[in-house]
Amino acid sequence: MLQTRHLIGATALVAALAMGGCASNPTNAQIGTGVGAAAGGLVGNAVFGGTLGTVGGAAAGALIGHEIGEDKDQRRAPRR
Repeated sequence: MLQTRHLIGATALVAALAMGGCASNPTNAQIGTGVGAAAGGLVGNAVFGGTLGTVGGAAAGALIGHEIGEDKDQRRAPRR
């Protein structure tokens, strides 16, 4: 149980640092990637348990979050 808490805490810290490293306002794709990775890691750990479930969930969540955010970015872009 203690290892799970450390893994979740480390995942949240890395996500926060990655998002904090953006010098300008982050795009929706960047926000979606970070939020998706954090949420996917939590869900993956809860459903499958263990490190593999957490990492797999984080990867899947990051991919899905990025695609959703990228779609939002494209919709907001001015049309030529």
